[in-house]
Amino acid sequence: MAKRQDTDTASRRILERVERETSPGGTSFITRTAKGARDHVNAADADRSDPIDYWGTRIGRVLGLLIAIGLLAWLVYFATRGG
Repeated sequence: MAKRQDTDTASRRILERVERETSPGGTSFITRTAKGARDHVNAADADRSDPIDYWGTRIGRVLGLLIAIGLLAWLVYFATRGG
């Protein structure tokens, strides 16, 4: 009986989350994605009690973002140069 109740509780929680994410009054997909990307680059998930891990994560993610932007700019330049 307890397993059935746990399953029902989990199902309700999932349905409430789906409703919250798809409701027109909720935050948009773009807003959630931008917040997730910002939190990722800012190392929101890193352990703040370990400053080396925290700053290493932030520096690595920012460098990765800059390298990805640079590669994308190079690709656009290469593709449009008409060479």
